[in-house]
Amino acid sequence: MKKGFYTIIAAQFVSSLADNALLIAAIERLTIIRSPAWITPLLQIFFTISYVLLAPFVGAFADALQKRHVMFIANALKAAGCLLMIFSVHPMIAYGIVGFGAAAYSPAKYGILTELLPAERLVAANAWLESATVLSTIVGTMLGGALISTYAARFVAHAHLPLISSNADLATFVVMLTYASAAVLNIGIPDTGARYPNRLAEPNKLVGEFVHCFNVLWADRLAQIALWVTTLMWGSAVTLQLLVLKWADVNLGLSLSKGAVIQGVAGLGIALGAAAAAAWIPLRGSLRVLPVGIIAGVVAIAMAFYSKGLFPPGAGLRFGPLFAPAYIILAYPLMILLGALSGFFIVPMNAILQHRGATLLSAGHSIAVQNFNQNLAVLLMLGAYALLLTAKMPAPWIIALFGTFITVMMWLAKRHSAANARKVDLGALIGE
Repeated sequence: MKKGFYTIIAAQFVSSLADNALLIAAIERLTIIRSPAWITPLLQIFFTISYVLLAPFVGAFADALQKRHVMFIANALKAAGCLLMIFSVHPMIAYGIVGFGAAAYSPAKYGILTELLPAERLVAANAWLESATVLSTIVGTMLGGALISTYAARFVAHAHLPLISSNADLATFVVMLTYASAAVLNIGIPDTGARYPNRLAEPNKLVGEFVHCFNVLWADRLAQIALWVTTLMWGSAVTLQLLVLKWADVNLGLSLSKGAVIQGVAGLGIALGAAAAAAWIPLRGSLRVLPVGIIAGVVAIAMAFYSKGLFPPGAGLRFGPLFAPAYIILAYPLMILLGALSGFFIVPMNAILQHRGATLLSAGHSIAVQNFNQNLAVLLMLGAYALLLTAKMPAPWIIALFGTFITVMMWLAKRHSAANARKVDLGALIGE
């Protein structure tokens, strides 16, 4: 790999780690200010809305400047959002600014790889990037949980630090320093020498191009299946990220700090499933994983009914040296299974969409459409989650409802794929 590649990977790891830790810190801050439960999904809505509204423009912005400078600006914006949170700006507003930075960061981190490396190294480079992202998700979620723990609260109470009056303040401050570290790493990325025309001067043309690409992908009989299921799974995954924390609280009686560990374990499952798919599923056989999406929905439904109430109180709840109740120990394999099914499913579907998108359009345009669809699904599902919380629907029912929705939609996608296969040789399209 060329000089600077590993600096990019390090910067992505650090920035993504901070993203995941900040979510936990922001939820804790909402708890401290006694926000109602339905406000929590709005955090992710404010974070995600920039991805949707700016989808036609962020690629052009990433090309208008050197991408290392775009990544620096994006991480600086994220750090600014943390600073606002420390100064008591409402978490939704501050988190929205972080989301603005994240939307600008996304195309730059992928685009700089194509500038720095030859085409034959891109698969390996993307594998490095995605591995760093998955690892940072696990570590960042657990870091966020540690920073809001009772131990952190005791430290803050005795340290008397300026501007830091709670564990949420401490967590946000650490995350802000982490974003600043990522920005410093971005400065260390060498200039790739790539320069592009500034297309931001023609916003109407950018919107027209985006609409055209959107229509092309949804009209293609192969791309539409991959776009359908990746959109559904991405929206479900982000919603379930919050639902798992709620489930850990209601069904297992765990604090937010300990629930974050459960969430991190699901990330480990995603990594295992993705690795298995990369090893066992060839591109031409990618459509064979569609039933796995249905199974993932069924497992999500089963999760809704798993609780500590299934286990008798008293003796036998602790497994030897692990010193944890059985209902917590057994929750780990359930989360790993759900994550592994999701990872095993999403990797081949992403591969089809990237391949078909690059064939029909270009990699950049395809990613822009994919990001728009996936994040629009996130907004809609989080909005539905917020409404269900407002209606005071119990968390297990909400999880069961989401699991049923995933199962039904995946079954419909499988049927639609079979219908398309009767009209067009999908295998031939994959092989193009």
